[in-house]
Amino acid sequence: MEERRHHEESHRNHGSREEKAIVLDFLPNGYPSDTRPSYQKSPIAQAVGKEHFALLELVPKKGVFLQPYEEVYIGEGKREKIHHIVGKLPIDKITSTAKGELEFVIKDLIDKNENKFVEFFNNAQPMTTRRHQLELLPGLGKKHMWEIIEERKDKPFESFADIKKRVKLMPDPEKAIIKRIMQELQGKEKHFLFVR
Repeated sequence: MEERRHHEESHRNHGSREEKAIVLDFLPNGYPSDTRPSYQKSPIAQAVGKEHFALLELVPKKGVFLQPYEEVYIGEGKREKIHHIVGKLPIDKITSTAKGELEFVIKDLIDKNENKFVEFFNNAQPMTTRRHQLELLPGLGKKHMWEIIEERKDKPFESFADIKKRVKLMPDPEKAIIKRIMQELQGKEKHFLFVR
């Protein structure tokens, strides 16, 4: 009991941890570049976290085969398919298959959580006197920023379509978010809006 309480407390303190991930690529024989004998190599899955888009390297349980796009539980407690999380993956270490799937999976996750990303447009704040969070989205300039701020004062945005309808010459808000997430994953940005 004591152990479980401690376990749950430690879990609560890690609010930014991923609970679920989407498989991008599965290597049943580990990495081709790993020169160890095959009995020493473990299967590897490359995945992206559902919540914070962290790129992760996972080791499945013995005998488990994973499919691309499969959702796996990686949180604390009993995991059905994943033995352990090796750690975070730099984007240049992901396979070409994983790279090819990444943008589709990110788009899918944004589609399924549209409200969360629309809320970003409703709640984004200035970071400094000169720079606003909204301006960190590719294609958004000061003009868009002021229009978004004026519009959301009247009434919060309800969807991506609503943003496009109410803000003149607005770049596609979903595409701007996908681009931003990809830039954050590539380590090109100082500030992280979506990736942890």
